[in-house]
Amino acid sequence: MNEELRQLKESHLAVLSAMQYDSGLFSASAKRVTTGYDKAWLRDNFYVGLALYELKQTQPLKKLYDALTTILLKHEGKIDYAISVKPEFNFQYVHPRYHPETFDEYWEAWGNKQNDAVGSLLFLLGLLKKAGYPILDSPDEERIAQKLIAYLHSIEYWTDSDSGVWEEWEEIHASSLGACIAGLRQVKDIGFDVPEEMIERGSDMLHYELLPRESHDKFCDLALLTLIYPFNVVSESEAREILKNVEYHLIKRKGIIRYKGDHYYNKNWDRASEEAEWTFGFSFLSLAYGQLGDKEKASYYFQKAQETVNEKGEIPELYYSNDSKHNENSPLAWSEAMFLIALSKCS
Repeated sequence: MNEELRQLKESHLAVLSAMQYDSGLFSASAKRVTTGYDKAWLRDNFYVGLALYELKQTQPLKKLYDALTTILLKHEGKIDYAISVKPEFNFQYVHPRYHPETFDEYWEAWGNKQNDAVGSLLFLLGLLKKAGYPILDSPDEERIAQKLIAYLHSIEYWTDSDSGVWEEWEEIHASSLGACIAGLRQVKDIGFDVPEEMIERGSDMLHYELLPRESHDKFCDLALLTLIYPFNVVSESEAREILKNVEYHLIKRKGIIRYKGDHYYNKNWDRASEEAEWTFGFSFLSLAYGQLGDKEKASYYFQKAQETVNEKGEIPELYYSNDSKHNENSPLAWSEAMFLIALSKCS
């Protein structure tokens, strides 16, 4: 790694590190932010965990793992109930957000059915165990990991409509299926009891019912890139079709729109156009092309990701459509994490 990239890595690692609480969890954005992004999301912490793993940041990663395990054990009763009785209401599902210091759930109305978050945690557990990290070594840790598998079986994730990565209306999402499939495969590889039928049913739904769509309502969606990286659950031909669609429909100047008609931070008064441009989209594209062995495209999109860094040296959540102005969520931990992974793999 040359000196310029080394300094870039150290700068963004420092930005990311500032978002870790003493508890081990990372806030979604700066701890001082007033948008609610001072909270901790399971999904965001998963992607931060991937970055810490890629950069060999052992101590903060172990601290994060301990925090995630503590959350699961604290709410084990909820997981037990969902295993014994298939959840009927949203509040009965594993929640996606927690107080970053007390590990309590937030109970306001939210898209609390986010199956990808559970699949992602299993994926991280398997990844770290395979890499030799001292995890899943206690009876409590082994038990709660096995219960997450039973939880996904109970909710029948392969036919369970959830709010997905973007926490919106409930549908069956390809990205949620992919996270669960990949997570189950990872923990099966390290010796956990995973009925093969669970993986097969999810795969059948993904490959034969949904792809190349993200869901019934969304043909092309930024979240589809997660099926290529990190989850690697699609064939090369499926990956190239996803990339073709994302590049044709969603690429903008300062980022990738999540999907056409996205209302979140939409600049237009009618919310029907001028969708916000998400910064981590370029890092996802870089990593997806890297997964396919296309170093030229991976490098190109990493350069595009560098252009999303603001004047403070931070990567915000998004920029407004066709604008150099970004929203308040700066830096965004997920954006910083994806950028660091892309940097590491491109250097």
